[in-house]
Amino acid sequence: MASKNNSEGGPQQPRTLKQILLSYFYWTYRRGSFHYDIMVTLILLFIFITPHLWNYGDHQSIATPAHPIQVSGEGRGLILTVQAADVDVPAGASVHQVRQILRKAIEPVTGDSVAVVRWETVIDAQGNLAWKIWAHR
Repeated sequence: MASKNNSEGGPQQPRTLKQILLSYFYWTYRRGSFHYDIMVTLILLFIFITPHLWNYGDHQSIATPAHPIQVSGEGRGLILTVQAADVDVPAGASVHQVRQILRKAIEPVTGDSVAVVRWETVIDAQGNLAWKIWAHR
């Protein structure tokens, strides 16, 4: 009578695909075996290939302002002053578009988890046109 395991010296039954996949999932293969090498190779492929296929949101912000952004606190919020030369707001832009453009302009300082509450244009101490932006997290 043939045995499923090889402990009695009988012939070993071929393993099903389900058994092989369960062995991969539970990591039952010894180091240096063929299946162990396959598992390690798959893990390395995942680590090195997936950043090119999926956006994990860890890329550095592309837009960096030419002038420094002034930040001051007001209670729970922030007041930021950004030079108008660093912000490209097209004429006739909607309120939603202006809010998005200003949010992107202050992102290098505040990160992406900030909401722009209101804004106005001002003249700074050097006589330059600037955006004064009220924001909170």
